[in-house]
Amino acid sequence: MLNPKNHYVVVSFPIQGHLNPSLHFAKQLAGLGAEVTFVTSIYGYRRIFKNAMNLPNSPTSATATTTFADGSSITFAPFDDGCKEDLSTDIKEKVSELKRIGSQALATLIQTFKQELRPVTCLIHTPLLSWAAKVARDLGVSSAMLWTQPATVFAICHYFYNGYKEQILEVHNSGDASSLVELPGLPKLTCRDLPAFFLPSNVQSLTVGAMFEEQFESLKQEISKPPPRVFFNTFEELEAKALQVLDGMVDAMPIGPLSNHSIFLDGKDNKFQSSSNYLDWLKAKGDASVVYVSFGSIIAPERRQVEEIVRGLVATGRPFLWALPRTQPNGEAVVLLEGDEECVTSLVNEINKGEQGLVVEWCSQTQVLEHDSVGCFVSHCGWNSTMESLVAGVPMVAMPKWVEQWTNAMLVEDVWKTGVKVERIEKVGEEEEELVESEEIKRCVELVMGEGMRGQEIRRNAEKWRSLARKAVEDIGGSSHRNLVEFFGRS
Repeated sequence: MLNPKNHYVVVSFPIQGHLNPSLHFAKQLAGLGAEVTFVTSIYGYRRIFKNAMNLPNSPTSATATTTFADGSSITFAPFDDGCKEDLSTDIKEKVSELKRIGSQALATLIQTFKQELRPVTCLIHTPLLSWAAKVARDLGVSSAMLWTQPATVFAICHYFYNGYKEQILEVHNSGDASSLVELPGLPKLTCRDLPAFFLPSNVQSLTVGAMFEEQFESLKQEISKPPPRVFFNTFEELEAKALQVLDGMVDAMPIGPLSNHSIFLDGKDNKFQSSSNYLDWLKAKGDASVVYVSFGSIIAPERRQVEEIVRGLVATGRPFLWALPRTQPNGEAVVLLEGDEECVTSLVNEINKGEQGLVVEWCSQTQVLEHDSVGCFVSHCGWNSTMESLVAGVPMVAMPKWVEQWTNAMLVEDVWKTGVKVERIEKVGEEEEELVESEEIKRCVELVMGEGMRGQEIRRNAEKWRSLARKAVEDIGGSSHRNLVEFFGRS
């Protein structure tokens, strides 16, 4: 009998912030010669292949294999959890169904692999899927978690769920920016630097908070000798102190950045090449002159905020490219408040008639950030976007909104010093959203891109971290590559 390959099953929560890094990780494992099966819901599966259009070898059946240029491949095994719409609506019910149906589908899959003499070497899951670890445990399969946020956030969560909850909530609830929480080994944190799910404000954040608590309770059950393994989409040089904090709590393995290439297209993004309008637009601009704007694929800014952003960008006099999704991956329109859609559409049309700005529904973010003409990234500061910005060496203007984005923004501004965080106008009533005014947006963009001493320092730091990020994944001497090969050899 031939010696079987290592067989890894990678299970991802079906949102872009989890799908992107887990797909990169799966590709890296496949590149080392492993058999890799990628599991997510059909909703997540459709997000993957909606965002990688015109793939020469796109899966067309429920279970299919994609082969890459280097000969490695990933098999996809999606399951139908009945979710046809965005997870941001009725999230509690949908998460419950994801757990119920996903557990059944995953258990069946693992048992089938065993019968086919393709046993699973290790199951790797993203956060919020503690049920996947339980399935693996019940079936005698080892498991590990791929943490899709910074190691600093993991450390904060660990402290929160292990003795520091009251101290953290006291600062969080105070709303006083001068009030600090001090956690061993981490930077001093204000209420604005803490993950938003610690203080749930609606059903969505309440559900997310409960899922994080469940995840860390699950980790407690796995504490043993050796401690549970957790992979991090970061690198040793970037978060050395946070990783030191985790030493002994978990077997922490930084393997990032998992965001420096187009995973499916190996550098040949057909959709990007065919969308020549913004590619040609970028080519016509000077080096480091363009402001790139994107706030991810989950939350669309409200009309008032869109108007303020546009006014601020126009006031800078600098060219800007804004990726503003108008449709979800399932083809449905992005949900805006009543009356906002018409106003936003009119505003976008007006911008696209002029020469200063261009608004598109979609673009290849990694390739935009790598473009010589881009000099600043105005972002929600999701972790994928933050890592992509670091890899590209593009300074950031951070406009965090929810989950861990506030902590990411603190790291960008205070620790790595590769950007600045906007100041918000406090909300007036319960129905009002906090607002970033146009003057503040202009101020931040000018600070990052201008010739002042701080702007120059930010750009130097961005270049420094760009170099370190790329060295981390090099085949020879890269810290993240070394960790990945070590895991593969020990599996």
